[in-house]
Amino acid sequence: MDRETARRRARALVAQMSLEEKAGQLSYSAPPIPRLGVPAYNWWNEALHGVARAGTATSFPQAIGLAAMFDEELLEKLGDVAATEGRAKYNALSAQDDRDIYKGLTFWSPNVNIFRDPRWGRGHETYGEDPFLTAQLGKAYVRGLQGSGETMKAAACAKHFAVHSGPESLRHKFNAVASPKDMEETYLPAFEACVKDAGVEAVMGAYNRTNGEPCCGSETLLKDILRGRWGFQGHVVSDCWAIRDFHTGHMVTENTAQSVALALKNGCDLNCGDCYRCLLLALREGLISEEDITIAAERLFTTRYLLGVLGEGSEYDSIPYEAVECPEHLALAHKAALESCVLLKNNGLLPLNPETVGTVGVIGPNANSRAALVGNYHGTASRYVTVLEGIQDAMEGRGRVLYAEGCHLWRDRVEPLAQASDRMAEAMAVVKHSDVVVLVLGLDETLEGEQPDEGNAAGSGDKEDLLLPSPQRMLLRHVLAAGKPTLVVLLAGSAIDLSEAETQADAILLGWYPGAGGG
Repeated sequence: MDRETARRRARALVAQMSLEEKAGQLSYSAPPIPRLGVPAYNWWNEALHGVARAGTATSFPQAIGLAAMFDEELLEKLGDVAATEGRAKYNALSAQDDRDIYKGLTFWSPNVNIFRDPRWGRGHETYGEDPFLTAQLGKAYVRGLQGSGETMKAAACAKHFAVHSGPESLRHKFNAVASPKDMEETYLPAFEACVKDAGVEAVMGAYNRTNGEPCCGSETLLKDILRGRWGFQGHVVSDCWAIRDFHTGHMVTENTAQSVALALKNGCDLNCGDCYRCLLLALREGLISEEDITIAAERLFTTRYLLGVLGEGSEYDSIPYEAVECPEHLALAHKAALESCVLLKNNGLLPLNPETVGTVGVIGPNANSRAALVGNYHGTASRYVTVLEGIQDAMEGRGRVLYAEGCHLWRDRVEPLAQASDRMAEAMAVVKHSDVVVLVLGLDETLEGEQPDEGNAAGSGDKEDLLLPSPQRMLLRHVLAAGKPTLVVLLAGSAIDLSEAETQADAILLGWYPGAGGG
């Protein structure tokens, strides 16, 4: 269905709605309108690196690892995998009338913000620090998600518009000041490319202000640039509970009604949060018009018609549940994990030959960690392969694999009642009895990620510095001092100071967060 047809049908449908029904459709959890045959729809879904937060799905490397592939074609295929599995899950679950959060076809991905400060906790959700690369990869993922069929396979969303790159702790009140040059050269190109070249269906506003205007109610960003200069035709969604920040953090409005009016009048169609419950109050106070509500509702129903979830259906309605984690999808995730790894150093140690390597000592807090495989905004896999398990599989029937956790990821001891460094002696025993050591260090989403809030209970925020946590630095020093051939594997989503390993380790491999099968 072309956009004009979808828009025409949306207008006809919205024209039959009462004011209250239209207003109710502007919140992310849209209620049903049985008399018009409109089912409930929850707009909030995630597919940063595979379908997230809604049960089983194929797990790709985290976005920063996908960027390290420098492979637009493969990234587009991964977007198609996410859309296919999203459709398979939607078909199966909506048939049971399960239309809960994370089960729709509107994916709030990709994150095309620029990773300018390496301490930013959300940087690993992005494609890195380069505006050109980010634009190319963002377009590829959007194309993959949305497809090229008669109907849209899934709706992608470029986020967070704009100049969103930390600090996490201040995001609800922070004013990002960027010069016109920096806007045009750094912060806007990826969004412009997603809109003009890839036809992205949605754009999400950021929490912060940009040059004094809250992004989800910015006349400059949403009206002048997005819809004016770039001709954006889709819908705009707020970041979650960002409109509330207008009067509680940014202090540019006095109350919810004023915040709602600022967002809606400037083109924010959909509220992730609860502020749009006050739309009718804002209307009664003369801050908005019914036409403002109508326009937003028409944009949202245009998207639903384009997806084929209203009307005659779509060619994707027959995608079976068996598409989820099918062998072809798992093979693509595995290929992506291989392509994403970055070899930072190799003094001849790699590749290890399982036939001749002897005893391999696998040490480190991320060696047997599932959390270090998946990053954040992740789905659930039916099978995980940690680094330890991957090495055990490769060495089966060939040689011995010894394992020691070595230390906690960040605490000074693993067992609360033990003394500090309670796993160090075990680690050194493994080193002594091994021919080669694989030391697996790094971070996970508990140490770098989004600020904790209602929608992100597992958040952690920004890093304080670029160092490994002190227990890991101590473990690294002890292992390297032993003089055994040592490979350091780093599972992390951002820059880490590896100066000690650089000078003393035989090899260093950056694995990022490689996905559920990354090991």
